[in-house]
Amino acid sequence: MNNNTKSGAMGLVVTVFVILAGVVAAAWVTGLWVLTAIPIGILFGFFLQKGDLCGASAFSEVILMKDWRKTWGLWVCIATGMVSFAALDLFGLVQLNPKPFLWASLLVGGLLFGVGMVLTGGCVSGTLYKAGIGHINSIVALLGIPVGIAMVEYGPLNGLHLYLKTFNAGRITFPSVTGLPYWGLAILFASGTLAVALWKRDKSSGTARPAGFRGLLAAKSWRPWVAGIAIGVLGAPAYLSSAASGRNYPLGVTHGVVFAELAVTDHNLNFVYEPARAPDVANPSPAMPANPGKKVSLWLLLLVLGVIAGSWTSARISGQARLIAKPPEQILVALAGSVLVGAGAALATGCVIGNILSGVALMSVGMVFFAAVVILANWATTYVYLMGGSLRQAVQSK
Repeated sequence: MNNNTKSGAMGLVVTVFVILAGVVAAAWVTGLWVLTAIPIGILFGFFLQKGDLCGASAFSEVILMKDWRKTWGLWVCIATGMVSFAALDLFGLVQLNPKPFLWASLLVGGLLFGVGMVLTGGCVSGTLYKAGIGHINSIVALLGIPVGIAMVEYGPLNGLHLYLKTFNAGRITFPSVTGLPYWGLAILFASGTLAVALWKRDKSSGTARPAGFRGLLAAKSWRPWVAGIAIGVLGAPAYLSSAASGRNYPLGVTHGVVFAELAVTDHNLNFVYEPARAPDVANPSPAMPANPGKKVSLWLLLLVLGVIAGSWTSARISGQARLIAKPPEQILVALAGSVLVGAGAALATGCVIGNILSGVALMSVGMVFFAAVVILANWATTYVYLMGGSLRQAVQSK
Protein backbone atom coordinates (compact mmCIF):
# COMPACT_ATOMS: atom_id res chain seq x y z
CA MET A 1 0.00 0.00 0.00
CA ASN A 2 1.58 3.28 -1.15
CA ASN A 3 1.54 6.53 0.80
CA ASN A 4 -1.41 7.99 -1.12
CA THR A 5 -3.44 4.85 -0.52
CA LYS A 6 -2.52 4.87 3.17
CA SER A 7 -3.53 8.51 3.48
CA GLY A 8 -6.83 7.82 1.76
CA ALA A 9 -7.50 4.84 4.02
CA MET A 10 -6.79 6.80 7.19
CA GLY A 11 -8.91 9.66 5.88
CA LEU A 12 -11.79 7.22 5.48
CA VAL A 13 -11.23 5.89 9.00
CA VAL A 14 -11.34 9.42 10.44
CA THR A 15 -14.48 10.24 8.43
CA VAL A 16 -16.27 7.10 9.62
CA PHE A 17 -15.21 7.75 13.22
CA VAL A 18 -16.60 11.29 13.07
CA ILE A 19 -19.87 9.98 11.64
CA LEU A 20 -20.17 7.31 14.34
CA ALA A 21 -19.45 9.82 17.10
CA GLY A 22 -21.95 12.27 15.60
CA VAL A 23 -24.72 9.67 15.43
CA VAL A 24 -24.13 8.57 19.04
CA ALA A 25 -24.15 12.22 20.15
CA ALA A 26 -27.42 12.80 18.28
CA ALA A 27 -28.96 9.74 19.96
CA TRP A 28 -27.83 11.04 23.37
CA VAL A 29 -29.28 14.50 22.81
CA THR A 30 -32.58 13.42 21.26
CA GLY A 31 -33.15 10.23 23.25
CA LEU A 32 -33.68 8.34 19.98
CA TRP A 33 -31.45 5.42 20.88
CA VAL A 34 -32.55 3.59 17.76
CA LEU A 35 -30.00 5.74 15.92
CA THR A 36 -27.20 3.81 17.66
CA ALA A 37 -28.12 0.85 15.45
CA ILE A 38 -26.18 2.64 12.70
CA PRO A 39 -22.73 2.66 14.37
CA ILE A 40 -23.34 -0.81 15.79
CA GLY A 41 -24.19 -2.10 12.31
CA ILE A 42 -21.13 -0.42 10.79
CA LEU A 43 -18.83 -1.96 13.40
CA PHE A 44 -20.56 -5.32 13.03
CA GLY A 45 -20.06 -5.29 9.25
CA PHE A 46 -16.46 -4.18 9.69
CA PHE A 47 -15.69 -7.09 12.05
CA LEU A 48 -17.53 -9.64 9.91
CA GLN A 49 -15.55 -8.65 6.82
CA LYS A 50 -12.22 -8.63 8.64
CA GLY A 51 -12.78 -12.12 10.06
CA ASP A 52 -14.65 -13.42 6.98
CA LEU A 53 -17.08 -14.86 9.51
CA CYS A 54 -19.79 -16.26 7.28
CA GLY A 55 -21.59 -19.30 8.66
CA ALA A 56 -21.84 -20.91 5.22
CA SER A 57 -18.11 -20.95 4.57
CA ALA A 58 -17.23 -21.58 8.22
CA PHE A 59 -19.20 -24.83 8.31
CA SER A 60 -18.42 -25.94 4.75
CA GLU A 61 -14.67 -25.49 5.20
CA VAL A 62 -14.71 -28.07 7.99
CA ILE A 63 -15.27 -30.88 5.47
CA LEU A 64 -13.93 -29.14 2.37
CA MET A 65 -10.52 -28.33 3.82
CA LYS A 66 -10.62 -29.79 7.35
CA ASP A 67 -10.35 -26.17 8.51
CA TRP A 68 -12.10 -25.34 11.80
CA ARG A 69 -10.73 -21.82 12.21
CA LYS A 70 -13.86 -19.91 11.20
CA THR A 71 -16.14 -22.24 13.15
CA TRP A 72 -13.85 -21.70 16.13
CA GLY A 73 -14.12 -17.96 15.57
CA LEU A 74 -17.92 -18.25 15.71
CA TRP A 75 -17.69 -20.18 18.97
CA VAL A 76 -15.33 -17.59 20.46
CA CYS A 77 -17.94 -14.99 19.55
CA ILE A 78 -20.61 -17.02 21.38
CA ALA A 79 -18.48 -17.52 24.50
CA THR A 80 -17.54 -13.83 24.58
CA GLY A 81 -21.20 -12.94 24.13
CA MET A 82 -22.09 -15.09 27.15
CA VAL A 83 -19.76 -13.05 29.32
CA SER A 84 -21.08 -9.78 27.87
CA PHE A 85 -24.71 -10.76 28.48
CA ALA A 86 -23.93 -12.06 31.97
CA ALA A 87 -22.49 -8.65 32.90
CA LEU A 88 -25.59 -6.88 31.57
CA ASP A 89 -27.83 -9.29 33.46
CA LEU A 90 -25.96 -8.97 36.76
CA PHE A 91 -26.17 -5.17 36.63
CA GLY A 92 -29.85 -5.33 35.74
CA LEU A 93 -29.34 -3.49 32.46
CA VAL A 94 -31.32 -5.97 30.35
CA GLN A 95 -33.71 -8.84 30.88
CA LEU A 96 -32.32 -11.88 29.12
CA ASN A 97 -34.83 -13.12 26.56
CA PRO A 98 -33.91 -16.56 25.14
CA LYS A 99 -36.12 -17.88 22.34
CA PRO A 100 -38.54 -20.77 22.94
CA PHE A 101 -37.80 -24.28 21.68
CA LEU A 102 -40.04 -24.36 18.59
CA TRP A 103 -38.58 -27.69 17.60
CA ALA A 104 -40.61 -28.26 14.41
CA SER A 105 -39.93 -24.73 13.12
CA LEU A 106 -36.25 -25.05 13.95
CA LEU A 107 -36.02 -28.46 12.26
CA VAL A 108 -37.72 -27.51 8.99
CA GLY A 109 -36.25 -23.99 8.92
CA GLY A 110 -32.77 -25.25 9.78
CA LEU A 111 -32.82 -27.81 6.97
CA LEU A 112 -33.87 -25.23 4.37
CA PHE A 113 -31.40 -22.71 5.72
CA GLY A 114 -28.48 -25.15 5.80
CA VAL A 115 -29.09 -26.24 2.20
CA GLY A 116 -29.73 -22.72 0.91
CA MET A 117 -26.64 -21.19 2.47
CA VAL A 118 -24.36 -23.55 0.51
CA LEU A 119 -26.12 -22.82 -2.78
CA THR A 120 -26.05 -19.09 -2.08
CA GLY A 121 -22.48 -19.05 -0.80
CA GLY A 122 -23.48 -17.20 2.35
CA CYS A 123 -25.86 -17.02 5.28
CA VAL A 124 -27.92 -13.85 5.81
CA SER A 125 -25.12 -11.91 7.50
CA GLY A 126 -22.54 -13.37 5.13
CA THR A 127 -24.60 -12.21 2.16
CA LEU A 128 -24.86 -8.72 3.66
CA TYR A 129 -21.15 -8.20 4.25
CA LYS A 130 -20.12 -9.86 0.99
CA ALA A 131 -22.55 -7.59 -0.87
CA GLY A 132 -20.75 -4.68 0.77
CA ILE A 133 -17.47 -5.93 -0.69
CA GLY A 134 -18.93 -6.26 -4.19
CA HIS A 135 -19.76 -9.96 -4.64
CA ILE A 136 -22.32 -10.13 -7.46
CA ASN A 137 -23.78 -13.40 -6.10
CA SER A 138 -24.43 -11.80 -2.73
CA ILE A 139 -25.88 -8.62 -4.23
CA VAL A 140 -28.34 -10.74 -6.23
CA ALA A 141 -29.03 -12.91 -3.17
CA LEU A 142 -30.19 -9.83 -1.29
CA LEU A 143 -33.11 -9.81 -3.72
CA GLY A 144 -34.00 -13.43 -3.00
CA ILE A 145 -33.67 -13.52 0.79
CA PRO A 146 -36.50 -11.04 1.47
CA VAL A 147 -38.68 -12.95 -1.01
CA GLY A 148 -38.17 -16.14 1.00
CA ILE A 149 -38.87 -14.33 4.27
CA ALA A 150 -41.98 -12.64 2.87
CA MET A 151 -43.32 -16.00 1.63
CA VAL A 152 -43.25 -17.21 5.24
CA GLU A 153 -44.27 -14.05 7.05
CA TYR A 154 -46.96 -12.76 4.70
CA GLY A 155 -47.37 -15.23 1.83
CA PRO A 156 -48.21 -18.84 0.93
CA LEU A 157 -45.99 -20.41 3.59
CA ASN A 158 -47.53 -18.47 6.45
CA GLY A 159 -49.99 -21.26 7.25
CA LEU A 160 -47.14 -23.74 7.56
CA HIS A 161 -45.25 -21.22 9.67
CA LEU A 162 -48.13 -20.84 12.11
CA TYR A 163 -48.69 -24.60 12.26
CA LEU A 164 -45.05 -25.42 12.99
CA LYS A 165 -45.00 -22.82 15.78
CA THR A 166 -47.64 -24.82 17.67
CA PHE A 167 -44.97 -27.39 18.49
CA ASN A 168 -43.54 -25.32 21.33
CA ALA A 169 -41.51 -26.98 24.07
CA GLY A 170 -41.12 -23.70 25.99
CA ARG A 171 -38.07 -21.64 26.94
CA ILE A 172 -35.64 -24.42 27.77
CA THR A 173 -32.21 -23.07 28.65
CA PHE A 174 -29.00 -24.40 30.15
CA PRO A 175 -29.74 -22.60 33.45
CA SER A 176 -33.26 -24.10 33.61
CA VAL A 177 -31.93 -27.60 32.86
CA THR A 178 -28.91 -27.52 35.18
CA GLY A 179 -30.23 -25.25 37.94
CA LEU A 180 -27.04 -23.19 37.67
CA PRO A 181 -27.13 -19.40 37.27
CA TYR A 182 -26.52 -17.91 33.85
CA TRP A 183 -23.45 -16.02 35.01
CA GLY A 184 -21.92 -19.18 36.50
CA LEU A 185 -22.37 -21.11 33.28
CA ALA A 186 -20.99 -18.16 31.30
CA ILE A 187 -17.82 -18.31 33.39
CA LEU A 188 -17.55 -22.07 32.84
CA PHE A 189 -17.95 -21.79 29.07
CA ALA A 190 -15.58 -18.83 28.84
CA SER A 191 -12.97 -20.59 30.99
CA GLY A 192 -13.18 -23.73 28.88
CA THR A 193 -12.85 -21.69 25.71
CA LEU A 194 -9.81 -19.87 27.08
CA ALA A 195 -8.21 -23.17 28.08
CA VAL A 196 -8.70 -24.59 24.57
CA ALA A 197 -7.37 -21.37 23.05
CA LEU A 198 -4.19 -21.57 25.13
CA TRP A 199 -3.77 -25.22 24.19
CA LYS A 200 -4.25 -24.39 20.49
CA ARG A 201 -1.72 -21.58 20.79
CA ASP A 202 0.88 -23.99 22.16
CA LYS A 203 0.18 -26.47 19.36
CA SER A 204 0.54 -24.01 16.47
CA SER A 205 3.03 -21.39 15.45
CA GLY A 206 0.31 -18.90 14.44
CA THR A 207 0.39 -16.31 11.69
CA ALA A 208 1.96 -12.89 11.49
CA ARG A 209 0.10 -10.15 13.29
CA PRO A 210 -0.40 -6.70 11.83
CA ALA A 211 1.75 -4.14 13.59
CA GLY A 212 -0.08 -1.48 15.56
CA PHE A 213 -3.58 -0.06 15.32
CA ARG A 214 -3.15 1.24 11.77
CA GLY A 215 -1.87 -2.16 10.67
CA LEU A 216 -4.86 -3.86 12.27
CA LEU A 217 -7.29 -1.57 10.43
CA ALA A 218 -5.57 -1.92 7.07
CA ALA A 219 -5.05 -5.68 7.29
CA LYS A 220 -6.96 -7.62 4.64
CA SER A 221 -8.09 -10.13 7.23
CA TRP A 222 -8.01 -10.87 10.94
CA ARG A 223 -7.75 -14.25 12.49
CA PRO A 224 -11.34 -15.47 12.97
CA TRP A 225 -11.07 -15.65 16.76
CA VAL A 226 -9.98 -12.00 16.89
CA ALA A 227 -13.08 -10.96 14.97
CA GLY A 228 -15.11 -13.32 17.18
CA ILE A 229 -13.98 -11.50 20.33
CA ALA A 230 -14.74 -8.13 18.75
CA ILE A 231 -18.27 -9.19 17.78
CA GLY A 232 -18.86 -10.81 21.17
CA VAL A 233 -17.89 -7.60 22.96
CA LEU A 234 -20.04 -5.60 20.54
CA GLY A 235 -22.96 -7.80 21.60
CA ALA A 236 -23.30 -5.89 24.90
CA PRO A 237 -23.89 -2.38 23.48
CA ALA A 238 -25.97 -3.98 20.71
CA TYR A 239 -28.27 -5.55 23.32
CA LEU A 240 -28.59 -2.26 25.20
CA SER A 241 -29.30 -0.36 21.99
CA SER A 242 -31.84 -2.93 20.80
CA ALA A 243 -33.67 -3.05 24.14
CA ALA A 244 -33.84 0.75 24.24
CA SER A 245 -35.41 0.65 20.77
CA GLY A 246 -38.31 -1.67 21.57
CA ARG A 247 -36.60 -4.98 20.76
CA ASN A 248 -35.38 -7.01 23.73
CA TYR A 249 -32.86 -9.19 21.92
CA PRO A 250 -29.17 -9.00 20.89
CA LEU A 251 -27.79 -8.98 17.36
CA GLY A 252 -29.93 -10.37 14.55
CA VAL A 253 -30.27 -9.58 10.84
CA THR A 254 -32.93 -11.81 9.25
CA HIS A 255 -35.95 -9.57 9.63
CA GLY A 256 -33.87 -6.46 9.05
CA VAL A 257 -33.39 -7.61 5.45
CA VAL A 258 -37.11 -7.97 4.77
CA PHE A 259 -37.82 -4.72 6.64
CA ALA A 260 -35.45 -2.92 4.28
CA GLU A 261 -37.35 -4.39 1.34
CA LEU A 262 -40.72 -3.41 2.86
CA ALA A 263 -39.50 0.15 3.42
CA VAL A 264 -39.14 0.43 -0.36
CA THR A 265 -42.20 -1.51 -1.52
CA ASP A 266 -44.84 -1.03 1.21
CA HIS A 267 -46.00 2.34 2.51
CA ASN A 268 -48.35 0.96 5.18
CA LEU A 269 -45.78 0.24 7.89
CA ASN A 270 -45.79 0.58 11.66
CA PHE A 271 -42.22 1.52 12.64
CA VAL A 272 -41.16 0.54 16.16
CA TYR A 273 -38.24 2.51 17.58
CA GLU A 274 -38.81 2.64 21.35
CA PRO A 275 -40.12 0.33 24.11
CA ALA A 276 -43.87 0.10 24.49
CA ARG A 277 -45.16 2.44 27.17
CA ALA A 278 -47.23 1.06 30.05
CA PRO A 279 -50.76 2.50 30.17
CA ASP A 280 -51.43 5.22 32.71
CA VAL A 281 -54.12 3.66 34.89
CA ALA A 282 -54.69 6.81 36.94
CA ASN A 283 -55.12 9.09 33.91
CA PRO A 284 -56.25 6.97 30.99
CA SER A 285 -56.22 8.70 27.65
CA PRO A 286 -58.67 8.05 24.82
CA ALA A 287 -57.73 4.96 22.89
CA MET A 288 -55.90 5.73 19.69
CA PRO A 289 -56.63 3.64 16.62
CA ALA A 290 -53.96 1.00 16.13
CA ASN A 291 -51.79 1.26 13.03
CA PRO A 292 -52.84 -1.72 10.89
CA GLY A 293 -49.57 -1.66 8.95
CA LYS A 294 -46.87 -4.30 9.14
CA LYS A 295 -44.78 -3.99 12.29
CA VAL A 296 -41.20 -3.03 11.43
CA SER A 297 -38.28 -2.76 13.82
CA LEU A 298 -36.43 0.36 12.78
CA TRP A 299 -33.43 -0.85 14.80
CA LEU A 300 -33.05 -3.99 12.65
CA LEU A 301 -33.53 -2.02 9.44
CA LEU A 302 -30.80 0.46 10.34
CA LEU A 303 -28.54 -2.35 11.57
CA VAL A 304 -28.50 -4.25 8.26
CA LEU A 305 -27.84 -1.08 6.30
CA GLY A 306 -24.97 -0.38 8.68
CA VAL A 307 -23.55 -3.89 8.13
CA ILE A 308 -23.25 -3.28 4.39
CA ALA A 309 -21.65 0.14 4.97
CA GLY A 310 -19.24 -1.27 7.57
CA SER A 311 -18.19 -4.13 5.33
CA TRP A 312 -17.56 -1.76 2.43
CA THR A 313 -15.53 0.51 4.71
CA SER A 314 -13.38 -2.40 5.87
CA ALA A 315 -12.83 -3.66 2.33
CA ARG A 316 -12.17 -0.14 1.03
CA ILE A 317 -9.48 0.47 3.63
CA SER A 318 -7.67 -2.77 2.74
CA GLY A 319 -8.15 -2.36 -1.02
CA GLN A 320 -10.58 -5.28 -1.40
CA ALA A 321 -13.76 -3.43 -2.37
CA ARG A 322 -14.55 -4.22 -5.99
CA LEU A 323 -17.22 -5.90 -8.07
CA ILE A 324 -16.55 -9.63 -8.30
CA ALA A 325 -18.32 -11.15 -11.30
CA LYS A 326 -19.57 -14.74 -11.39
CA PRO A 327 -20.82 -17.02 -14.20
CA PRO A 328 -24.55 -16.62 -14.92
CA GLU A 329 -25.35 -20.17 -13.79
CA GLN A 330 -23.76 -19.53 -10.40
CA ILE A 331 -25.78 -16.35 -10.01
CA LEU A 332 -29.02 -18.22 -10.75
CA VAL A 333 -28.13 -20.95 -8.24
CA ALA A 334 -27.29 -18.29 -5.66
CA LEU A 335 -30.63 -16.59 -6.27
CA ALA A 336 -32.55 -19.84 -5.82
CA GLY A 337 -30.54 -20.68 -2.72
CA SER A 338 -31.17 -17.25 -1.25
CA VAL A 339 -34.93 -17.85 -1.34
CA LEU A 340 -34.34 -21.03 0.66
CA VAL A 341 -32.12 -19.10 3.08
CA GLY A 342 -34.82 -16.48 3.61
CA ALA A 343 -37.64 -19.01 4.00
CA GLY A 344 -35.58 -21.17 6.35
CA ALA A 345 -34.53 -18.23 8.50
CA ALA A 346 -38.12 -16.98 8.72
CA LEU A 347 -39.48 -20.41 9.67
CA ALA A 348 -36.77 -20.78 12.31
CA THR A 349 -37.22 -17.14 13.44
CA GLY A 350 -33.54 -16.39 12.92
CA CYS A 351 -30.26 -17.19 11.18
CA VAL A 352 -26.62 -17.73 12.14
CA ILE A 353 -26.55 -14.38 13.94
CA GLY A 354 -29.92 -14.28 15.68
CA ASN A 355 -30.22 -17.99 16.44
CA ILE A 356 -26.67 -19.30 16.71
CA LEU A 357 -24.45 -16.42 17.83
CA SER A 358 -27.05 -14.59 19.94
CA GLY A 359 -29.36 -17.53 20.69
CA VAL A 360 -26.69 -19.99 21.84
CA ALA A 361 -25.01 -17.16 23.79
CA LEU A 362 -28.33 -16.78 25.63
CA MET A 363 -28.01 -20.53 26.36
CA SER A 364 -31.20 -21.55 24.59
CA VAL A 365 -31.37 -25.31 24.07
CA GLY A 366 -33.56 -24.76 21.01
CA MET A 367 -30.88 -22.64 19.36
CA VAL A 368 -28.29 -25.36 19.96
CA PHE A 369 -30.70 -27.75 18.22
CA PHE A 370 -31.04 -25.30 15.32
CA ALA A 371 -27.24 -24.98 15.05
CA ALA A 372 -26.88 -28.77 14.86
CA VAL A 373 -29.55 -29.05 12.12
CA VAL A 374 -27.99 -26.22 10.08
CA ILE A 375 -24.47 -27.62 10.32
CA LEU A 376 -25.55 -31.14 9.31
CA ALA A 377 -27.62 -29.80 6.40
CA ASN A 378 -24.68 -27.61 5.36
CA TRP A 379 -22.28 -30.55 5.45
CA ALA A 380 -24.63 -32.81 3.47
CA THR A 381 -25.16 -30.13 0.80
CA THR A 382 -21.45 -29.32 0.68
CA TYR A 383 -20.68 -33.00 0.17
CA VAL A 384 -23.20 -33.40 -2.66
CA TYR A 385 -23.09 -29.99 -4.37
CA LEU A 386 -19.53 -28.75 -3.84
CA MET A 387 -17.72 -32.08 -3.60
CA GLY A 388 -19.77 -34.06 -6.12
CA GLY A 389 -20.65 -36.63 -3.49
CA SER A 390 -17.09 -37.90 -3.41
CA LEU A 391 -14.41 -37.07 -0.87
CA ARG A 392 -11.80 -38.53 -3.22
CA GLN A 393 -12.96 -36.28 -6.06
CA ALA A 394 -12.79 -33.25 -3.79
CA VAL A 395 -9.24 -34.07 -2.78
CA GLN A 396 -8.15 -34.66 -6.40
CA SER A 397 -9.68 -31.36 -7.53
CA LYS A 398 -7.54 -29.31 -5.14
